[in-house]
Amino acid sequence: MESREMSQSNENLEKDVTLNVDAAAQTPAESEEIKTEAAQEAAQEVINQEPVQEPAAEAAPEAPAQEAPVAQEAPAEEPVAEEPAHEAKPLDEVDFTKFSKDELVAHLQWMVEQPVDSVKDAVLQLKAAFFALRKDELAKEKAAFVAAGNDEAAFVPAEDADELKVKDLLNELKEKKAEFNAAQDAIKLANLEKKQAIIEQIFEITSDPDNVNRQYNKVQQLQQEFKALGEVPAPNVTEIWKKYQVVVEKFYDLLKMNKELRDYDFKKNLEIKQQLCLDAEQLDELPDVVDAFKQLQALHNSWRETGPVAKEIREELWARFKNASSVINKKYQTFFEERKANEKANADAKTALCEQIEAISTEGLNSYQAWDNATKQIIALQEEWKKLGFASRKVNTELFTRFRKSCDDFFAQKAAFFKKMKEELSTNLAKKTALCEKAEALKDSTDWKKTTDELVALQKEWKTIGPVVKKHSDAIWKRFIAACDYFFEEKKKQTSNIHTQEHQNLKTKKEIIASINAILNDEAAEEPATKVRELMQQWQEVGHVPYKEKDKIYAEYKEAIDKAFDKYDMKAVRARMANFENSLNQMAGTDKVYHERERMVRTYEQKCQELKTYENNLGFFNARSNTGNTIVKEMERKIAKIKEDIAMLEQKIKLIDEKI
Repeated sequence: MESREMSQSNENLEKDVTLNVDAAAQTPAESEEIKTEAAQEAAQEVINQEPVQEPAAEAAPEAPAQEAPVAQEAPAEEPVAEEPAHEAKPLDEVDFTKFSKDELVAHLQWMVEQPVDSVKDAVLQLKAAFFALRKDELAKEKAAFVAAGNDEAAFVPAEDADELKVKDLLNELKEKKAEFNAAQDAIKLANLEKKQAIIEQIFEITSDPDNVNRQYNKVQQLQQEFKALGEVPAPNVTEIWKKYQVVVEKFYDLLKMNKELRDYDFKKNLEIKQQLCLDAEQLDELPDVVDAFKQLQALHNSWRETGPVAKEIREELWARFKNASSVINKKYQTFFEERKANEKANADAKTALCEQIEAISTEGLNSYQAWDNATKQIIALQEEWKKLGFASRKVNTELFTRFRKSCDDFFAQKAAFFKKMKEELSTNLAKKTALCEKAEALKDSTDWKKTTDELVALQKEWKTIGPVVKKHSDAIWKRFIAACDYFFEEKKKQTSNIHTQEHQNLKTKKEIIASINAILNDEAAEEPATKVRELMQQWQEVGHVPYKEKDKIYAEYKEAIDKAFDKYDMKAVRARMANFENSLNQMAGTDKVYHERERMVRTYEQKCQELKTYENNLGFFNARSNTGNTIVKEMERKIAKIKEDIAMLEQKIKLIDEKI
């Protein structure tokens, strides 16, 4: 009977050890590397506790299968005021990204003097912060080197004393850590040997069942010694614990202690474990899941340190404690799964924002409005970023660096554009001021023709100059146009009868057209072609007509002349076209025909451009100065002549196309 109970006890013991190891191995850590180390240390700490002195069915419940995420949040994304040194707050709360290089070096020097196991996590964070600063320095040095006109490939970074100091300190810390680890390994081996010796002593005691009762105090002392010993090497943790449990269970199964004393111990242990069950059940009411899980681990340690209870209630009591533990474990696992999902969603959202801000191109931003619109997009994306929570620690800093770089690049290019525009606006203001001074120097001139040409040239030049600063724009324009208007108003006073003359000219030209049409309708007219040529000469001698009527009256005139040319076979234009056709016939079959056509097309385009220029200038006089003068008449005459030339060129080009 005792043999079967011991066998069942040993099976439960193996289950107990496995569950406890698994639970300990899932202790949260602050990084992937630290997770593994912390889990091993936690497992050893759990297993090295005082063994339970009853069947292993009371083992700790299984912890979540997945490693707990990092409880510590990622570094702040926005710079804040400088925080105090390490004496002001614990190392795990210090944000090294806010330190200068000198502060980081000094802080690392201080860490070298501390126990290596107390600063190992902070050293990794400090190292990352320092080399991030160093990377920024090298980028700026390289940019300055290239900006100075040097080849980027020739850049060689200067030796940095702080970097050398940091590397020396890191090497020193590495050596200290190696020494520390070696010392810890030696201590663990020594502890293993001592625990094995204690197990051997208890085993020897259990080998003499007749004298077990006399050895009770001795076993109690050995148990205290076993409990007081520290960790053992990780590969031996489970094995040494199982051996210890086996011999202790065997001792208590063989122990023929006083029934009254045993009942007292069972009662005391029962009260303790019932309270532990109650405490574990109340953890479900705590709002902080992480804190509840930590308290649960402490309760499990207390459970293992508490002695056995009566066999008939052991399984029931352990089931109660295990069920309460399972509730907390499940909530703990769910908490970190949800947190991981949220971090994944935040990482995806931040990646999308990075892609959006990187897609904003500055190449086509050539105006203040365009830059302002792009700036609004950037600010809107920044506001969206602020609304998002943290991503996983592995990518959060990387994403923020990527996002901040895009913002910095945009605003740097914007600053450069505004600086360039400021210089251009200043240059444009100086140019327009110079034109104002020239116009003011000419406004009192009475040389109407020459001064008009000069002012028109100044106005054309004004149009070629870009904008100026808005606060000077209206004033500089009013200054310039005032000088021009003053001159043209004075000129208008001298030629006040020009409109009357234009209307008289219009009347005269209408009479000439009527005379041509009368000749065309008079079949008995003598020498009609001669009379038409005389009327054409009179037309050329007549001055300008009102601007609004010039195209209409010229169209009527051209229509009448064309009819006269056709009816009377007038030779002037026809002779020129005949001569041109003869020349084409001589060039037939050669490349000269194509060259002649190209020449005609260029001449045609020049005439069209010239016509456009004269018409623009004529419109400028009417729109800007509200005045007319003899120059307007001359310009209208030239416009009519250019139109005749264009018509002739069109006929010649058409003739060439027919010959090709």
